[in-house]
Amino acid sequence: MAEKNLKKVVLAYSGGLDTTVMLHWLIQEQGCDVVTFTADVGQAEELDGLEEKARALGASGSYVLDLREEFVRDYVFPAIQANAIYEGYYLLGTSLARPLIAKHQLSVAEKERARYVAHGATGKGNDQVRFELTFYALSPDIEVIAPWRDWTMRSRSDLIAYCKRYSLPVTATLEKPYSTDRNLMHCSHEGGVLEDPWAEAPEEIFILTSNPVTAPERPETVLVTFDQGIPIALNNQPLSPAALLEEANKLGGVHGVGRVDLVENRFVGMKSRGVYETPGATLLWHAHRALESITLDREIQRWKEELSLKFAEWTYYGFWFSPEMRLLQETIRQSQQHVSGEVKLRLHKGNCTVVARRSPYSLYSPELATFEKDSVYRQKDAEGFIRLQATRLRVNARMRPDSVAPHPSAQGDCDPEPPPSGGATEHERGAGTLPEKTSRAATVRVRS
Repeated sequence: MAEKNLKKVVLAYSGGLDTTVMLHWLIQEQGCDVVTFTADVGQAEELDGLEEKARALGASGSYVLDLREEFVRDYVFPAIQANAIYEGYYLLGTSLARPLIAKHQLSVAEKERARYVAHGATGKGNDQVRFELTFYALSPDIEVIAPWRDWTMRSRSDLIAYCKRYSLPVTATLEKPYSTDRNLMHCSHEGGVLEDPWAEAPEEIFILTSNPVTAPERPETVLVTFDQGIPIALNNQPLSPAALLEEANKLGGVHGVGRVDLVENRFVGMKSRGVYETPGATLLWHAHRALESITLDREIQRWKEELSLKFAEWTYYGFWFSPEMRLLQETIRQSQQHVSGEVKLRLHKGNCTVVARRSPYSLYSPELATFEKDSVYRQKDAEGFIRLQATRLRVNARMRPDSVAPHPSAQGDCDPEPPPSGGATEHERGAGTLPEKTSRAATVRVRS
C-alpha cells in the first residue's frame, strides 16, 4: 500500500465476515481512522446492532442510511422498465445496489473529509469494478483501498481463522462458508458447496422463497398496475416503490417464485455459480413485458429488446454512471410513455404466468386479429404481400438451384426433379454471360 498511515477511511460495512475483518485490519494493522458506512437497501434484521458492533471494533464513526425508497425508485424500477436481465436469468439485484451504495459512500467521505474509501469486494469478483467505477465516475480524485488485493489472506477460511485469533464476532463458519448478499430486490448465495456446479443448492440457504414443492396447492392471482412502465399498485392498492416491492416479495415468496441457479460469466473473465432469490422483481418483470406486448409498436419493441441487453450488460459491468448509460436510460424512459395499464399474474408452485393484460393505450385490435368475419382486413391483400416477400427467394432459387435444394437424405429413394429447363432464362443470365449451374444433387441417384 502507498502509505502506512492512511488517515481517514470510509469503509462500506455490512457487518459480515469480510468487512468485519477489514475494519479490524485497517485500524489495528494499517493505522487508519475508519468510519463505517452502511446502506439500508433492505437487509432487514442483518442491520440490527450494526453501529454498535462497528464502534466496538474501533470505528471512530458509523453511518447507517435508509436508502430503500431511492434504491427501488431510481434503480430497480428503471431496470424493470428496461426488462433488464443478464444472460437470460439474472435480474441484477446485487449489480443495481452497488452504484447506489458507492454514491452515498462518497457523500459520507465528503462530509467526513476523508481522502479514502474502502470496500470488501474480492479481486476475483464483479463488485470491485462496480464500486470503483462509480467512485471514479463521481469523484475522480478519490483514493480507493481494496484489502482483498493488498493483504496476505487468500480465502474465506483465512478470514474465519483471523476472526478466531482476534475473537471477532461473525456468523460464518467453515461448515457454512456461504457468501450472502441481501437487499429489497433479492438475496444471492455463493461459495461453499455452491462452488461445485453439480452440487444441488441445500434448501437451508433460501431466505425469501418457499420450496416450490411444498408451496401452497392453490394458485393465487395478482393484479399489477403500471404507469409509464413503473409499477404503482398491487391488487388495486397504491404503494410506494419500496412498499410495493416488499409486498411483491411476499406474494412471490410464498409460492416459491423467483429462484434461479445460474453459472454466469463475470466481467473479470471467469465463470461463477450463483443461486438467487428474486420473487417480487420476477413478478414485475413478467408483468411489464406482458404490458409492453400490447402497448409498444412492433419495431420499437424489437429494438428495445436489444437495448435491454445493453442495459443489463452495462449494469452488470458497473457502468451505471457512464455517459452511455445516461443516454440509454433516457431512451428507455421515452419508450415507456404509453406503457400504462394492468396485468394479471397467476402464481403457483414456483411459476409466474401471465393470464391477462389491458391498457387504454393498447395497440391490440380485436377487429384485425379475429378469426371471425371482419370488415377491416382484406385477406386477398396477403397474396401480394407474400409474393413481394418471396421475390428474393425466387430469384435465388432460379439463379442458384443447388443452394436451396433439400438435402439428399431427405429425398428418399427417388430421383429429384430436374430444375426448370435451362435454369435461369437467357435474359436473367445476362445473355449468356453467366455459366450454367449444374447441381450434383440433380444427377446422383440416392438410395436409403
